[in-house]
Amino acid sequence: MCMHHFDDDDLDPDADADDAGDDTQEGLVWQLLQLVNPGDVELALQEFAMWRDAHESADDGGELIETIGRVVDWRSGFRVGADDTRALVQAIDELSARWNLTLDWDGDTDDDEFHAEQDVPALMAVAYDRLAEFGYTLWSWETEDGTCAGWITLTLDQEPMREVATALEINLRLGCDVS
Repeated sequence: MCMHHFDDDDLDPDADADDAGDDTQEGLVWQLLQLVNPGDVELALQEFAMWRDAHESADDGGELIETIGRVVDWRSGFRVGADDTRALVQAIDELSARWNLTLDWDGDTDDDEFHAEQDVPALMAVAYDRLAEFGYTLWSWETEDGTCAGWITLTLDQEPMREVATALEINLRLGCDVS
């Protein structure tokens, strides 16, 4: 497993050491953020601080994944309308660019006809296949409002991602399994 383990030294010095264990909710969120930010501990730390602030100030009892989703949106994750193929392509292209990857979408994504002939699940499957060629995995998590949301990890981190998602009760599936 190539995760950077949760450590109090990585966080704000005022962090509560009692909540820092890898098996706590906080520790699991930290592991998840490292997985969706392969090679970018700085961004994972920024997102973790944002999640911690949002989580501590949340009084609405909202779902954990919804808070995580807001924190990672357009940084290391995405959330787009269920029929918004343009936003999906843009989001995945932007996330892929973090690793200097350019995906072949099997067509001209600037062409209106391309989008008229596609749907989000089909494009997720294309992106999943293209990212796999470079050693990355596209994931999708179930949203409350029916939008399409997800993130990208290293392919070698599939099992750790499944374990963390299960522990956090996130309904996660591979990008090629979106329907």
